[in-house]
Amino acid sequence: MHIQVRTLQKDDYQDLKEAMVEVYSVIGGDYWEKSKINKLLNIFPEGQFCVEVDGRVVACALAIRVRYNDFGDTHTYSEITGGYTFKTHNDEGDYMYGIEVFVHPDYRDLRLGRRLYDARKELCEQLNLKGIVAGGRIPNYNKYSDDLSPREYIAKVKQKEIYDPTLTFQLSNDFHVRKVLRGYLPGDTESKEYATLLEWINIYYVDEKDKKPHTDSIIRLGVIQWQMRLFKNLDAFMDQVEFFANAVSDYRADFMVLPEFFNTPLMAEFNDLPEPVAIRRLADYTVPVRDRLCELAISYNVNIVGGSMPLLDDGKLYNVAYLCRRDGSFEEYRKIHITPNEVKHYGMVGGNEIRAFDTDCGKVGMVICYDVEFPELGRILAQQGIQILFVPFLTDTQNGYSRVRHCAQARAIENECYVAIAGCVGNLPKVHNMDINFAQSAVFTPSDFQFPTNAVKAEATPNTEMVLIADVDLSLLKELHEHGSVQVMKDRRTDLYDVKIKKTARKAVERKADPENSPEQVAPLIVVAN
Repeated sequence: MHIQVRTLQKDDYQDLKEAMVEVYSVIGGDYWEKSKINKLLNIFPEGQFCVEVDGRVVACALAIRVRYNDFGDTHTYSEITGGYTFKTHNDEGDYMYGIEVFVHPDYRDLRLGRRLYDARKELCEQLNLKGIVAGGRIPNYNKYSDDLSPREYIAKVKQKEIYDPTLTFQLSNDFHVRKVLRGYLPGDTESKEYATLLEWINIYYVDEKDKKPHTDSIIRLGVIQWQMRLFKNLDAFMDQVEFFANAVSDYRADFMVLPEFFNTPLMAEFNDLPEPVAIRRLADYTVPVRDRLCELAISYNVNIVGGSMPLLDDGKLYNVAYLCRRDGSFEEYRKIHITPNEVKHYGMVGGNEIRAFDTDCGKVGMVICYDVEFPELGRILAQQGIQILFVPFLTDTQNGYSRVRHCAQARAIENECYVAIAGCVGNLPKVHNMDINFAQSAVFTPSDFQFPTNAVKAEATPNTEMVLIADVDLSLLKELHEHGSVQVMKDRRTDLYDVKIKKTARKAVERKADPENSPEQVAPLIVVAN
């Protein structure tokens, strides 16, 4: 047996007619006239599909392209087809409208309908249409119409309590019911003249008006596993940072990710001071380093996740990460969960805002080290639409690293996003409380067929300075969200529990690199799970 899915041709008509007569024998053996088929092939040839089995056409899917707002959700089959003239077809339409699908009764065990639907979906994606809409008969409804309303009947089909040959098939092919149509196809006594208005959404659709400068779904990350070493001064330190910016730029990376407290080698000159004083002196370098990172982001055309650095604001010491965009603007995130060590040795306090950031590569989020061990933050960012979560970290032991690694992997799986972690390695003997460091930087993925079997896209050699280059495909996240083996974000029981911000912080504004800008004050934020 040889099976082929292809576009319908005019000389297929005789096979088509014979199949239609068999399919619709129960309702009078109606079939499409040759002139109608030829009209469809003239106006939308790529939208007419058939399945050929051993040289004979035994299945077919016919469609037109419409501007859906011209018709809306309330229409009849006659209206959508222009009285069967297909004058409603629009070459600039935003939806494909399915007007016919059938399979010869002798071939229905071959699942040919699924092949036709897959061909339609592929064409819809190629044409960048919003989706596929169709009116679907419910031929078994007449058996239940005395006891069930159409809505109740559809609900039972969805719950698999009732089998309907048309609706069950369509639901299994990722269509959903938008509405019940009354009087859709006069004479359809099996369906009691009811129909379901069905829609398949093209998750890859891109509105031309909303396109951003960076439209590629493949995003390249340059994760820096930073070797702790002493530097003579700030310029020498920035020379090393620029080396990495130049390196990732050569690989056309979209992001460069630096670790938590990567600038602590500059604290060596204050090593004779008490630790709380020394780190506050280090904080004097934070704004100059941030501004230099913004300059590098522009010069090397790469968005920079600037690790984290101490920031003194209104007498309080924060652990702050900066996102320096390649357009010259920057954003700030203050670590929310402060470790006992940071409190004990430095007197640090936690930030009070968590939000996603827009970039030319989609929405991203930042959390710092210990933050990633609190799943509420990742979930809130996922609800805000992030696709990549960046986690600068600093750990001294393998135990600490394992906490960060395993929690980061969990955040990727449970929030259907990529997570990139960047850490420091090596020793820093002349800086108190920074003596030893352990890291294995990595990029983690969700865990499903589209991704590596161990859910690790790439990982560095442990405790070795290096640059980790990894490509992540954002379109795979859409596919996972809509069609994954499990769909975590969709299947949350928000009727039973929720994760939300208890107090909303004042909305931050985008900032340009400017020494005159002072950090914004925001209201306290508490993350809770109800």
